[in-house]
Amino acid sequence: MKKAVHYINQFFGQIGGEDKADFEPVIREGVVGPGMLLKSLVAPEVEVTHTIICGDNFFGTHKQDAIEIILSYLQDLEFDLFVAGPAFMAGRYGFACGEICKAVQERFGVPAVTSMYVENPAVEMFHKDIYIFSGGDSAGAMRKDVPPMAQFIKKLATGAELFPAKQEGYFPKGIRVESFKHPAVPAAQRAVDMLLKKLNNEPFETEMPMPKVDRVPIAPAIDLKQATVALVNSGGIVPVGNPDRIQSASATKWGKYDVASIERLEGGVWQTIHAGFDPSFANDNPNIIVPLDAVRDYEKERIFGKLHPYVYSTVGTGTTQADASRMGREIAQELLEANVSAVILTST
Repeated sequence: MKKAVHYINQFFGQIGGEDKADFEPVIREGVVGPGMLLKSLVAPEVEVTHTIICGDNFFGTHKQDAIEIILSYLQDLEFDLFVAGPAFMAGRYGFACGEICKAVQERFGVPAVTSMYVENPAVEMFHKDIYIFSGGDSAGAMRKDVPPMAQFIKKLATGAELFPAKQEGYFPKGIRVESFKHPAVPAAQRAVDMLLKKLNNEPFETEMPMPKVDRVPIAPAIDLKQATVALVNSGGIVPVGNPDRIQSASATKWGKYDVASIERLEGGVWQTIHAGFDPSFANDNPNIIVPLDAVRDYEKERIFGKLHPYVYSTVGTGTTQADASRMGREIAQELLEANVSAVILTST
């Protein structure tokens, strides 16, 4: 029987919610939370012997420390596989799962498997390094997400034949092989078959799909001397207390804040609610994300016409493309109605 170790965050580890997001890594014998389902689905070929729990904020702000602590826990363990998550659409959790899976795989040479929603930023970051199964966008998908991951883990454990990514259910790792076993048809013949199908208007599937990217035309040049410039940011800079209750990750809302009579953003009056980085520097000096102080200097020097009296803020980490596009359109409409000529868009 092969042995596996499972990684989960503070929430699924039954430690607590956001109030425990700074929880440092611990290792426990047996399974916790979603590990119960994983354990039942990988048996009898695989036994989940230990669970590692770490707070999302701790991993995000002390990444190297978190990785070294976890690797030290694993140093004297006998294990053949490493499993993380599922992480769904949670950006911080996905980042932690991807980082620790990659680190464990590199240090110990064991395969690492996790599961995430397609729009989790960690998919793009880590899909070439580890096995990431396509999952749902919330914990409600847990019972659907774990079985295909568990089935694949059993195949890894038993040495069963692995099929292409699409067939197994994980995101492609970008590895191209010279020949296919299923079916065993030479590349030249497959290319001719696809061409004939295309010429005859028959359905076919390319072996090298091209990514679909939204193309935004470059805006024409403007006369800065006459321009009204606005500040927009996805770094989560808001008045202290976050009056609009913008989410710290996977944001669906944005805020609009009056800075007409303000020369610079003061720490203690403004803060970042972004959950994807160490907030201490931005909380001390919010102008490093929203450069109001520098732009005011340019305004006084008449480098541009005038500054729009409002700052617009949201959070980028974990935010879906659909929500980001919607919020962008909403903010852009406000700026157009206010005759804003240009936008300085800052992030982290």
